[in-house]
Amino acid sequence: MNAFIKPPAHMALFLKIGIWISKKITGKDMLPARLLAWYPRAAIGSGVLESLVAHPEGRVDERLLKIVRMQASFAAACPFCIDMNSYRYQDYDIRPDEILALRGQKDYKQTDTFSEREKLAIEYTRSISATPLKFYPDFIERLKTQFSEREIVMLASTAAQVNYWARLIQALGVPPAGFLEPGDLPRGD
Repeated sequence: MNAFIKPPAHMALFLKIGIWISKKITGKDMLPARLLAWYPRAAIGSGVLESLVAHPEGRVDERLLKIVRMQASFAAACPFCIDMNSYRYQDYDIRPDEILALRGQKDYKQTDTFSEREKLAIEYTRSISATPLKFYPDFIERLKTQFSEREIVMLASTAAQVNYWARLIQALGVPPAGFLEPGDLPRGD
């Protein structure tokens, strides 16, 4: 499967450098970066957004951020995002039954291995990823009992970033980059 358009044959040197950095970080020739070279402003803005991604801090650990990224990817049904954001999920102690819950094939509220904070983050990510956006006051109050204002911004910006990429990548028809092999993710059949 190919993207809807081909990357430009020629691009500015600063974009080539950005694409090289992207390849160095991911180990893959990232097609979205090459396609964005058609419109350098979008390439620069997307690159800055990606460079400022939330990193573990305090009680927002790597596992929680990985869960948020995976949940947003599944909610957006973006094959590229699922491929990239689910890669090496085992390194974050995410279990097969938790993947099924993130996919909506199992009730995440009944998944005992998710902490209360993780369950709230999953619900928040699903709300951020849904259309229309709806945030009920009682849920926000529960969220605020478990997360600081800074942590809420970290969760919201992480989920929103995945949603940005999901929509952009799908609008350009970008296929998965090949981070996962077929069968790497558990399926609930």
